[in-house]
Amino acid sequence: MTVLATAAVSVTAVTAALLGGSMSPASSTAGSHAVRATATAAAPPVTVNLRTSSAPLSRCFPNARSQVTVSLTTDTLGKDTFTIRAWRLRPRTDFTVFLIEKATPTFGAAEYIGDFTTNKQGRAVNTFTLIVEEAFAFNNTKGSRTDLNSIGFWFADPKDDNGCLGGKSPVTGFDGDASAGVQMMNSANRKLP
Repeated sequence: MTVLATAAVSVTAVTAALLGGSMSPASSTAGSHAVRATATAAAPPVTVNLRTSSAPLSRCFPNARSQVTVSLTTDTLGKDTFTIRAWRLRPRTDFTVFLIEKATPTFGAAEYIGDFTTNKQGRAVNTFTLIVEEAFAFNNTKGSRTDLNSIGFWFADPKDDNGCLGGKSPVTGFDGDASAGVQMMNSANRKLP
């Protein structure tokens, strides 16, 4: 055995010992199979049906529906997958999506996670990759942590809710440009894990 081959076998033996397994010298050649850590099984996905945020919006969009499905893979992949689907909303409209402390006003702490845009039939779907299962806001000045276990989405343009609420509907800060309409739908009493 050459010195190089002996060194490769020694490194392989040390690596195998550290990983709690063993490898034969034959498997120590280039291109050998990697040792894989055993992954824990992922938790089952969580599905949350959202509800219309106010009576005027419910009257304006009586058949509006939205559902969020979260694949909880933070422990196995370091991130989760958040998919939002919506039907029978205002066509060709942008909405902003947030994880929030409380589903209804005053909402508390909030994290802007993305947008979706409805098509001409008022349908939309979008998927975001982020940590949802352990989402929180941290105030370092106070040393306080706030879990973000609720969901809400807002009209991205403050004018887009005027058809339901009139021209004097409130302008909110729930968009990247700090100018959004009202909350369209939220998760009500259903909390994310």
